Amino acid sequence: MTPTLFRKILIANRGEIAVRIIRTCKEMGIETVAIYSTPDRDALHAQLADEAVCVGPAKAQDSYLNIKNILSAAILTGCEAIHPGFGFLSENPSFADLVKRCGLVFIGPDGDVIRAMGNKSEARRLMRECGVPVVPGSEGGVESVEQGLTAAEEIGYPVLIKASAGGGGRGMRKAFSPEEFKSAFPTAKAEAKACFGDDEVYVEKLLLQPKHIEFQILADNHGNVIHLGERDCSIQRRNQKMIEESPCRALSAALRESMGAHAVEAARAAGYRNAGTVEFVLDTDGKYYFIEMNTRIQVEHPVTEMVTGTDIVREQIRIAAGLPLSLRQDEVEIRGFSIECRINAEIPREGFRPCPGQVHGLHIPGGLGVRVDTALYPGCTISPHYDSMIAKLIVHGQSRAEAVRRMRRVLEEFLVEGVETNVELQYLVLHHEDFIKGRFDTSFMEKNLDRLIAEPDFRRPDNQK
Repeated sequence: MTPTLFRKILIANRGEIAVRIIRTCKEMGIETVAIYSTPDRDALHAQLADEAVCVGPAKAQDSYLNIKNILSAAILTGCEAIHPGFGFLSENPSFADLVKRCGLVFIGPDGDVIRAMGNKSEARRLMRECGVPVVPGSEGGVESVEQGLTAAEEIGYPVLIKASAGGGGRGMRKAFSPEEFKSAFPTAKAEAKACFGDDEVYVEKLLLQPKHIEFQILADNHGNVIHLGERDCSIQRRNQKMIEESPCRALSAALRESMGAHAVEAARAAGYRNAGTVEFVLDTDGKYYFIEMNTRIQVEHPVTEMVTGTDIVREQIRIAAGLPLSLRQDEVEIRGFSIECRINAEIPREGFRPCPGQVHGLHIPGGLGVRVDTALYPGCTISPHYDSMIAKLIVHGQSRAEAVRRMRRVLEEFLVEGVETNVELQYLVLHHEDFIKGRFDTSFMEKNLDRLIAEPDFRRPDNQK
């Protein structure tokens, strides 16, 4: 029997990613069901979907993480599949299992794959077995300070203590000496427990001043696994990505081919299906190491879409429906350069304090090579209950220099009245000499943040000359 596309899909998410998924579904002729919490009743994703169901009150645990209510909404509205987006339940293997048990299709990898790759120490073991280079580290989790100290001594300082079930920079601590390790170890375990319900941590070598490079993977149920090139995600604050671009100027053609082949091999070894991301660190000697695999669509997926012309969400839906990939590896072509800036409702000068509130005025930039993914509209309310990211500004240019100039122009035009944002900080980063010349790594923000926010011109970009 020839596989067919779904008739109706529930989007188990909110905000800009829910809006982005709904738009592709509409273009594919698929009906959508949105879920929303009580304060999100008037949110854009709830208005754009064909149907919308309230799944609980403001607290995420009672709404966007309420598996029972979400599954009930999907069944009662006659959905055939669920797209989890990113965050919330997107990497919850139990949720993926339950979706399947309810006779629905989870638009993502199987629960067992999420489980295996979500445990970072288990993922490292699998990568070693299939020949993908990994950062030197402990064999599995470490249970005590004493065991961790022994592992750190064997690896060599500095080291990184990381939550096995972690992600997003949480449950992660650096240690440059045994004394620092002793104080950092219990802190990392406590944060891992609080964030992920699992306090297992492992130890790996801390590479100083690396680049953070990730490869976009697509894998279907017919044995086809390809990559769509890489993204440079090195501009980060506290391990949270701020600016992403594709392609990475630091990669030669040979290095790109080698890393891409290892990313595909990693996906094959994991038995991966759907869209995912294989993440590496690249040291100053040109050596690269696997660090983790994200088993969902990434926040920064639009830069890959801009340079390849591939709708990744569309491919996700096709794969989940049993259809083969729309393209082969030899058909993937990287055209030009793309940059994405994540815009958060926050106050950088006050320790990046979130700044929720009502949007009184809004101007969305446009023009050639410009894409804005957002759920904002004049009069909407930015909730204090969820992540502070309110928009993604994405540009494309024939050259990196053109993309940088275009992003500066877009940041100048982007206006949100009623709340403060990190637009000014992003604007200053794009004018920094090291960013312009591509001489940056994951330590860029740590080195430059204080000076950037102390700039006398640190004010609205539209006032800058």
